[in-house]
Amino acid sequence: MNAANPIQKETPKKKSFELFDFLYKYGTIITILALVIVFSVANPSFMQGSNIINILRSISIVTIIAIGITISLSVNGFDLSVGSVASLSNAIVISMFVWFSQNTLVAIIAAITASLIVGALNSFMIVKMRIPDMLMTLATMFIIQGIALTYTKGATVSQNMIMPDGTFSTGVISPFFAKLGQVPWIIIIMVVAVVLVHIFLTYTKHGRYMYVIGGNQEAARLSGIPVNKYKVMAYLMSALFAAIGGIVLASRVMTAEINAGAPYLMDSVAAAFIGFSVLGAGKPNAFGTFVGAVLIGILQNGLVMMSVPYYSMDIVKGTVLAFALALTYYKMKS
Repeated sequence: MNAANPIQKETPKKKSFELFDFLYKYGTIITILALVIVFSVANPSFMQGSNIINILRSISIVTIIAIGITISLSVNGFDLSVGSVASLSNAIVISMFVWFSQNTLVAIIAAITASLIVGALNSFMIVKMRIPDMLMTLATMFIIQGIALTYTKGATVSQNMIMPDGTFSTGVISPFFAKLGQVPWIIIIMVVAVVLVHIFLTYTKHGRYMYVIGGNQEAARLSGIPVNKYKVMAYLMSALFAAIGGIVLASRVMTAEINAGAPYLMDSVAAAFIGFSVLGAGKPNAFGTFVGAVLIGILQNGLVMMSVPYYSMDIVKGTVLAFALALTYYKMKS
């Protein structure tokens, strides 16, 4: 009888742990389905095709930038500068058209090149100078934000804007470039980014090496993996996707607003961390990041349709991020 007692006591504990595992794996999906039901009941137009397209369009830029964060997280890094890099990319690509009358290819290459320089700076300071990634990218965030403001002189860059000499700008944004930010192209770019990074991280040796580095950097080094090389690659790729996000944003709004990319940082970080738990991945992954972005997009869209004040949105998003972080790190320690 005494021997049976411990077994009887352990059984409920095992069941509760299995329930936690189920919620960890499918909690995000269940939450999305629950939100869809709630918002659909509150407003029947929520499930209309036009609104679903609107949600996908609204999360496209967030997803693209979050994919870059996901890559930096895969090597146990963290890039906080992506919002500022997106702002810089946004300002440069529009200015190439408006100020310098360049074609689409030159404008995009200029924006990506500037962003990769930021990624190179981050990786050099983190890998060679051994500055903690969060502190370095935080510093870079402010530096690049200042550079973008200085470059635009604190003004919105747009067609027919007044130049410093009092004349109007003569450059025109390419009609081809303008299409990149429209449906369906903006959604296609997002889907391609998610698929490519998913394949890269999951099915290539380079992606697997990044996960090994993220899991145990010293073990990866001892096994012959060039750790520094892959960390540099991760920060360059993070900057690249931030640049693409800024370029798509520029195409969508056709102007370069002051700090245009800054509002996307929090949403992108939230999407990347929510992605850890999707289907029990337990690690940064492109598909999970997309699901996380969908969750945030549905929340924002549904709350707007329910006439929730815009200034309350950050409370909801912050709560979702806190819950995702709590779930992720609790699972890592358990």
